[in-house]
Amino acid sequence: MKQQSLQKSKIKFLLLEGIHPSALDALAKAGYDNVVCYPKALPTEELMAEIRDAHFVGIRSRTQLSAEVIEAAPRLVAIGCFCIGTNQVDLEAASRNGIPVFNAPFSNTRSVAELVMAEVILLLRGVPQRSAAAHRGQWQKTAEGSHECRGKTLGIIGYGNIGMQLGVIAEGLGMKVIYFDVESKLPLGNAQPKATLSSLLEDAHVVSLHVPQHASTELLIGSNEIAKLRQGAMLINASRGNVVDLDALAEALRSGCIGGAAIDVFPVEPRSNNDEFLSPLRGLDQCILTPHIGGSTEEAQENIGVEVAEKLTRYSDNGTTTSAVNFPEVALPEHDGKHRLLHVHQNIPGVMSAINQVFSENNVNVSGQYLQTMGDTGYVVIDIEADYSKALITSLTAIEGTLRTRVLF
Repeated sequence: MKQQSLQKSKIKFLLLEGIHPSALDALAKAGYDNVVCYPKALPTEELMAEIRDAHFVGIRSRTQLSAEVIEAAPRLVAIGCFCIGTNQVDLEAASRNGIPVFNAPFSNTRSVAELVMAEVILLLRGVPQRSAAAHRGQWQKTAEGSHECRGKTLGIIGYGNIGMQLGVIAEGLGMKVIYFDVESKLPLGNAQPKATLSSLLEDAHVVSLHVPQHASTELLIGSNEIAKLRQGAMLINASRGNVVDLDALAEALRSGCIGGAAIDVFPVEPRSNNDEFLSPLRGLDQCILTPHIGGSTEEAQENIGVEVAEKLTRYSDNGTTTSAVNFPEVALPEHDGKHRLLHVHQNIPGVMSAINQVFSENNVNVSGQYLQTMGDTGYVVIDIEADYSKALITSLTAIEGTLRTRVLF
């Protein structure tokens, strides 16, 4: 146990952007106390200097882990995104260096869904523009343009974890729910799938976007799509900043083609709370602008802190990669009394044969072997009964196609 504690004390965790203290508690519970924390994202040069000797790094949405940054971190073992999205990480570069990337796809779904539902109600009631007018001393007490959500149609684009939960909440308030997704999804409740994006846009009173960042979703909603919305419809985006053409949206709001909008994510977001927020939507009373806070509730951040920290410690302790976004998924048992070796390699023929040949030549008996592949990456975990030598590790690392070799005690 002393040797294991000593080993863990040498493992450095770098946590950026004010990650919730629950992550520190989870790391401490697992025996990791070498943790460096920063309250915000670091400029690239500072980040590269700080990450150079880090074994694990935890970030949120502002930190950009480019290929250059990843290459500058030779000791980096895994990356934890304490949020849903992973587009701030160069996943290809991480895979190329044998680094799994973990995220929290479930912990803040309720928080995002609740914010969107609140915005649905506020937009349908015309609250944003009335509130703005009241701040200017204007009293706009009228029912004109103010509607209940009951009986209205909510169109959800991207029927994943958040979209599904939003649909359930909306139905509970009496809304009709329709959705469009590029994959076939079984509906929850009475939600109805739409065959095309256009048909959803034409039918919905409120459209809410919940799609991932991908080449196929870039500017998914532009001037042509906005023109298909019914007169007075509302548009909500709490997914990714590059999904909506904000200039086209601003023009539609000014002209009255649509009734209102709520935007939580933007193509370019300030690095810190001290930087100015710039957007063509500023000054439009009928548009709710929020600073990427869809998942920013204390409950969500606490859950995310625990979820991602536990994924990182499981990978550190026994090599488990369940739910890694860029890496073969392997769920592993404990390895008491045995050495565990992790070998990450290019998914090419002959690697497994070469690995087993190394063990044979070194007279090492294998008691367990777990292999999984994903795309160009292969990941094999080997439990051995005998002590290992540096020569064995050197031989494993020298195998053609090897990306990374680790030893777990």
